[in-house]
Amino acid sequence: MSDTPPCPKCGCTYTYDDGMAFVCPECGHEWSKDADMGAGPDEKIIKDANGNPLQNGDTVTVIKDLKVKGSSATVKVGTKVKNIRLVDGDHDIDCKIDGIGAMKLKSEFVKKI
Repeated sequence: MSDTPPCPKCGCTYTYDDGMAFVCPECGHEWSKDADMGAGPDEKIIKDANGNPLQNGDTVTVIKDLKVKGSSATVKVGTKVKNIRLVDGDHDIDCKIDGIGAMKLKSEFVKKI
């Protein structure tokens, strides 16, 4: 049995060792042998305003008044947001805020509790 890990991009089990890296023959993805296994090479680490890494399910606090686009509502400083979900795109966080509903936030305007 081979001791090479499956491809982190496509999940292929036919990866092979190529010196200092592993290679996937199906999608052509290459990654370093000493790559951090916690976050894949293609995964972006999302950090809050203070530089703390965020994870799905974290609770954060808003650090600036934020106007809600298309509404007269405002998310006030100190608003707690529970159970965040990290996503790719311009806005890093999907969440629900009491009294406002579903929102997308940028990680630069929150801090982890």
